[in-house]
Amino acid sequence: MKQITNILSILSVFIFISCTDVEDVPALYPEYEKVTSLSIVDKNATDETKALYSNLWAIQSKGFMFGHHDDLWYGRKWYNESERSDTKDVCGDYPAVFSFDVAEIMDNRYQNEANAIRKRVAVEAYNRGEVLTACAHLNNPLTGGDSWDNSSKDVVKEILKDGSETNIKFKLWLDRLADFALNLKGQDGKLIPILFRPFHEHTQSWSWWGSSCTTQDEFIALWKFTVNYLRDTKGVHNFIYAISPQIDSVQGEDNFLFRWPGNDYVDFLGMDAYHGLNPTTLTANLNTLSRLSKELKKPCGVTETGVEGIQRDGVPEKNYWTQQILTPATGQFISLIVMWRNAYDPSEAGKHFYSVYKGHASEKNFVKMYESPISFFSNDLPDMYKMAEGLTVN
Repeated sequence: MKQITNILSILSVFIFISCTDVEDVPALYPEYEKVTSLSIVDKNATDETKALYSNLWAIQSKGFMFGHHDDLWYGRKWYNESERSDTKDVCGDYPAVFSFDVAEIMDNRYQNEANAIRKRVAVEAYNRGEVLTACAHLNNPLTGGDSWDNSSKDVVKEILKDGSETNIKFKLWLDRLADFALNLKGQDGKLIPILFRPFHEHTQSWSWWGSSCTTQDEFIALWKFTVNYLRDTKGVHNFIYAISPQIDSVQGEDNFLFRWPGNDYVDFLGMDAYHGLNPTTLTANLNTLSRLSKELKKPCGVTETGVEGIQRDGVPEKNYWTQQILTPATGQFISLIVMWRNAYDPSEAGKHFYSVYKGHASEKNFVKMYESPISFFSNDLPDMYKMAEGLTVN
């Protein structure tokens, strides 16, 4: 576990900043309005869920949590090995945030045997005190295609049409998600909170819920329908609701609030960031995200990011972690940065990986990021499921 024992730890951050090629890095600990109370979408949220929400806010003034999608389930060269992690293989510690996908729990793939693994590793992460976040690459409930089937503009219309075949099917999918959530318990017997981000990357055209298939009113209605059904009809009270537009170039606040469902329906401001090897873009967008977080009094973070293969024109990017992640994050007000997955590929035939693994050229640089006092991994976390000091959530 990393410990900040004296001022040398802080000085090391400033020394690092002075040696980077990213200009105008903001102050390490920016001034912000003192907040003592936060509002959550689900007023009946469990105590642990409210506590997690408070800590997502509190940790933003100290640094960011490092996360990785599917990190505990498989890695570049291994699959379903107990207590294994590509992250841990490199730095000796698990990610602070475990990201996974709940779509196969919900749609016509719900009998997939891999769902038992999903549940097991999610419970293990919570038992260690880590944070769970989930997306949902849901199949198309109207056409039968996958998430990327954007061939029809009628999908959301049919979901919202009470009693339609698609409406009934989609509610069944939500029933399965509710059943999963209400039976996901840690060794303490408590329901495990999940930072849930449905309909992610809705700014893009690739999905059946995205910008090419829905109007603004339809997307907002779909979001509210989903929250209302899970929270009010099914009694799921261990979700924190996150929105996550995809922001790949420097954008203003309007793009971060694209098709905003309203302050009463969003808890967390996410951003899926696939901007390539361009730290100045990420720095600018993190500035905007941090500012919005303070204005709306909602925690925020990078819910997906990375460069496939961690390379530039086929050459491994050895200093990726300090130059592309740590430096843009320094001085920001964000709770987490989550890398996309490392596909299981033991022969290393492909390049579909977004985070470090043992033997990659960026391994030593990753350890430098890990050692920074502003990067939080599993062993660095406070008790995320105990209310943060000086905060209340209502």
